[in-house]
This record gives sequence, structure tokens and C-alpha cells, in this order.
Amino acid sequence: MTLRIPTIDDVHRAESVIRRFISPAPLVRSYRLERQLGLKGGRRVWLKDYGWTPSGSFKLMGALNWMANHADQIGDRPVAAHSSGNFASGISFAGRQFDKRVIVVMPEQAPRAKFELTRSFGAEVKTYDASNDHETGVRDRLTREIAEELRGIQASPYDDPDVIAGNGVGGLEIVQELQRQDRDVSHFFCQVSGGGLMAGHALAIADGFPQAVIVGVEPAGADDFCRSLEAGKRVRIERPASICDGLLSYDVGEHNWPILRDRVTRAVSVSDPDTCRAMRWLYEQHGLRTEPSGAIATAALLGGTVELDGTGELDGTGDLVVVISGRNVDEEAFRGWLATDA
Repeated sequence: MTLRIPTIDDVHRAESVIRRFISPAPLVRSYRLERQLGLKGGRRVWLKDYGWTPSGSFKLMGALNWMANHADQIGDRPVAAHSSGNFASGISFAGRQFDKRVIVVMPEQAPRAKFELTRSFGAEVKTYDASNDHETGVRDRLTREIAEELRGIQASPYDDPDVIAGNGVGGLEIVQELQRQDRDVSHFFCQVSGGGLMAGHALAIADGFPQAVIVGVEPAGADDFCRSLEAGKRVRIERPASICDGLLSYDVGEHNWPILRDRVTRAVSVSDPDTCRAMRWLYEQHGLRTEPSGAIATAALLGGTVELDGTGELDGTGDLVVVISGRNVDEEAFRGWLATDA
């Protein structure tokens, strides 16, 4: 079967869908990060904070575009999906907007905040044990069984062209705002898990700022994309492990891989303690509560994983953009991570 790989035109078409339901997530200048990094020459750092969306993460953009493009096909049938939590709340939010029944499969270990948010938008939740899913495959089986038994339509949280294009609208927002201010971008830092966030954003960033270095960021214990980029093919990790619960996919999606391979300049991995330090830095310097997955791209920047000077066509000039992908975290866990290596 030939894959339908989304393009920048699909992202532009998705923009009109997304704007019907949500406003752009804030793109905020971080003076403190500029000072922390010692940037010179008028370079700026921007935080794209998806914690401000109704679902607390970027995931509802892809979910909304997917739902809009499948609404007629769905009809009165339910939508079934699996998610570590953020796509669950995103597809639940989308289901409410389109008056569709949504059933999501989530790990028992997911943060309470993600369960509560998902249910608040009306979705039904089924759970599974994620600790042995790599052996049992229960997540995919349960999702498939729900769809088959109820004649439902199954939605992928990342491996789908409509999801990728919808997520890419956030990248368009970045490009449009910075071009309006007549800014250039030298580096773009973004999380990679299944690849739905980065693939969509890479389409938009590469189109708007072709000179930018696009950096994918993963947990050290779930670095399948780093390995994939090095190998030149998709590499699967059987037991991804990290506090970044939203970044534990086994591999990047089939629809995502061609975009990531062609447009992402490099990939780096970050340790969990470094992610905790970034969470604490964002909280102390900006008052931002982030989930670990949301802070990891900032951790890559703070940790000096990428040379910021003398790289790419801008050669030490241009702005940096960092994605904060989500903020859905339980209070007790958040406080514990902030205290790590304090």
C-alpha cells in the first residue's frame, strides 16, 4: 500500500480547521534563556507553549484535523484510539466538538491529570498495563477489538497524515509570527516520540525557514529516532523507559519517517535528571509547570547538546525556537521531579 505522506499544502488546509476551534498557542520570548545561553548579536529565544491549549498539550490540533476529515466516515460510529494521555484528551476534545463518541485506551500508569482531563471532555476510558505491553501487545489489541466490536473507526495518535498536518499548524503559527516580526530562525528544538509533533512542525519550519537547524529531542532511554536517523531506517526499541511518559513510543510512524528523515537535521537524547533540571528551571524562571515530555526540548538547549554558533547558513545569527509540548502532570510527581538533584 502506498503511503499518503502529508505536505505543507496539507498543513495550510488544516489551518482553517484548527482556527474554527482554538486560538494559536502563545509564542513567548524568553529573555532569561537568552541570558542563560549568553546569546549575542540580538538573537532571541522563543518558547512555543502548547500548555495553553484546552487539552494542555499540542495533541488536540492533530485530533481536530483528523476528526474533521473523518467526520462523514465516522457517522454515528465511535472513535477508538490508544494514548499515553495527551492524545486521549485531544481526541476527546475533538469528539465533543463534532458530537462523536470516543473510547480511548490508556495505560494504568498514566498521570491522574490526564485521565481527569480526558474524561472531562466526555470520552470513555479503558486501561491496560503498560509494563508488559512490549510482550503482550495488549494496547494495540484492545484498541483494535473495541473498533471491531463496535464497528468503530480507529485513530492513530501520530501515524496518520491528517494528524501530522493538524499538528503542523502550530509550526505555521511560529513561522507566521516570526516572519511578521522580520526574524530569522537558526535552530528549532522539538520533542520526538511517534513523530506526529515533529513531522508536522518540520514541514512548516523547513518551508518558512529553510536555513534552520531542526533538532529532534528524545529521552536517553527512548532514543529510537536518534538510532533511526543514524541507521537511515526506522529502528524499534522494545522497552522504552523514561519519566517522559508522552515520549515512549516504540518507533516513529511510517507516515512520519519520510518527513523526519528528510527535514530533521539531527537528533539528540537527554537524560531524565537533565529533564528534571529543565522542569525546575522553567518553573523557577518562568513560573511554568510542565510535564517531563514538555520540558525535554528546553533541557536539550540548557544542556548544550547542540552548537549554537557557526552552524548552518545563518552562521551564529538567527533566533532559537523551543517547543513546550504539554503541561499535564500530577502535583505530587511534579514536586518530586523538581526536587531531583536540587
